[in-house]
Amino acid sequence: MKVLLVTGASKGIGQATAILGARSGYRVCVNYNSSPEAAKNTIDQISSEGGTAISIKADVSTEDGVKFLFQKIDEKYGRLDGLFNNAGIILPSARVETITADQLERLWRINVTSQFLCAREAIKRMSTKHGGQGGSIVNMSSVHSRLGAPGEFVSYAASKGAIDAFTHGLSLELVKEGIRVNAVRPGLIDTDIHALGGNRNRPKEVSDKIPIGRAGTPMDIAQAVIWLMSDEASYCVNTLLDVSGGRS
Repeated sequence: MKVLLVTGASKGIGQATAILGARSGYRVCVNYNSSPEAAKNTIDQISSEGGTAISIKADVSTEDGVKFLFQKIDEKYGRLDGLFNNAGIILPSARVETITADQLERLWRINVTSQFLCAREAIKRMSTKHGGQGGSIVNMSSVHSRLGAPGEFVSYAASKGAIDAFTHGLSLELVKEGIRVNAVRPGLIDTDIHALGGNRNRPKEVSDKIPIGRAGTPMDIAQAVIWLMSDEASYCVNTLLDVSGGRS
């Protein structure tokens, strides 16, 4: 049975993807860093539906955390077939002139460095160049990478622009080694990340600006991620898939 790693899987989009991944036949590794009860809830739901999952506490923004995470996967399953690079944060809504270097450094470690480090370890296990059987990597980007989020989240948008570039380069680097690399770019999704931005009710307050007339749900994004992981998307490489309710 294939193994899927979802980083930041205790809540929101990560949690939904872990649950849907289990429903789709994966053994799921639920990574979390600071929410053990939420991670347990994810595992409990997967188990109640007959799925298989383990939770692994690890800070994927650090070298040691990533090495520990993949060591535990090796010990438990001895293989890896899919990686969803989901872990991420957003800074409080602010203009650029108010942002500090410390804020940017933390944002970059969690949103960008973690994806590089997890992809690095996944490649070592999945690439045919390293004796692997291939696999799929889906990176978490955002429609803000092309919209810029002026006056609110330029720093977040910039970090996701980096992920777009990372996805482009990595996909072409690995395409002949059995690994497909793509990214999903959510629009306005109703998750707790908006609380970090300073307004938990933002999805409801601005949903009328979305052409489809509502904010997205975590499962809307999970469905796109699991599709990109699947054989049904076998011809998708270097794809940036917008799931945004028509926002452009």
